Amino acid sequence: MIPLRDVIPSRRRPYITVTIILLNAAAWLFEISMPPAFLREFIQIYGVVPADLHPPTLVTSMFLHGSWSHILGNMWYLWIFGDNVEDRFGHGRFIVFYLFCGIIAALGQVAMDPLSSVPTIGASGAIAGVMGAYFVLYPRSRVLTLVPLIVFWDVIELPAVMLLGFWFLLQVVDAGAVAVTSRASAGGVAFAAHVVGFVTGMAGVVVFRRRRRSSAWDY
Repeated sequence: MIPLRDVIPSRRRPYITVTIILLNAAAWLFEISMPPAFLREFIQIYGVVPADLHPPTLVTSMFLHGSWSHILGNMWYLWIFGDNVEDRFGHGRFIVFYLFCGIIAALGQVAMDPLSSVPTIGASGAIAGVMGAYFVLYPRSRVLTLVPLIVFWDVIELPAVMLLGFWFLLQVVDAGAVAVTSRASAGGVAFAAHVVGFVTGMAGVVVFRRRRRSSAWDY
């Protein structure tokens, strides 16, 4: 299932969400400009390597990606769900929340396989946190979603709680399968980081959201 857009308009411009997307895009363009050998070394230095963990990489790894599909998928999810969460938290709180979710998600992945020498990169842990916050803040929102129906695709409006709940369940199942095989990732996907990020985002709503009067858009 591929979300296309949600139904909740932002009341403020999502400056932080847009800035994060631009920073990730700039980092990606820098990555693809490097010779392959230099890029491998660059990822090894600035990605999170559980067996040789350096705290700054918990942040730098969030802005690196491994493929076009990796960055486009992450940035698309951030664009759809990030603006509303930023709207509810405020710009300053949102950037702290985003980085916090990404750091905790990365540490969750490290805990899954602390002896791994394979670098972990990507914004998906932080974005999973944003999705977890959206799940709590806007469960009755509806998301226009591209859904595979056996031999064709259809566009369906799904409740956010169903779409995000299904996504989270898949991550839990995949993380469990990976744990059974004693590998921290499968097919290059850090499922543990997704699970930890989502749960962190759900819990973080209590701390980061601003209190305000209800309105027609309080889902």
